[in-house]
Amino acid sequence: QVQLVESGGGLVQAGGSLRLSCAASTRTFGNYAMGWFRQAPGKEREFVAAISSTGWSAYHADSVKGRFTISRDNAKNTVYLQMNSLKPEDTAVYFCAAGPRTTTWKDEYNYWGQGTQVTVSS
Repeated sequence: QVQLVESGGGLVQAGGSLRLSCAASTRTFGNYAMGWFRQAPGKEREFVAAISSTGWSAYHADSVKGRFTISRDNAKNTVYLQMNSLKPEDTAVYFCAAGPRTTTWKDEYNYWGQGTQVTVSS
């Protein structure tokens, strides 16, 4: 099956930045919409951002709008999440996902990475 591997997580101070990457194994990466979700301890996995297969359309959750930016490089089979102005509330495990549609609904995605931890200190 399609394998997704996240990287770039770590510990940063509030106000700092991180860039997450998600590398996909599929030979047809350009056919998939990609999404980023996050899950804090004891909470449901929530939508962060999504981007269409071509990168033409992108959507960001209200909680991260203006701070996070999703992008993709289909030639590199990689999707990115640039995170700026990080807040302690952004602390979570971040997952990338691939699916047939550009959607906020996590159940619509078919493939998931194993996640990368992002911790924002105050």
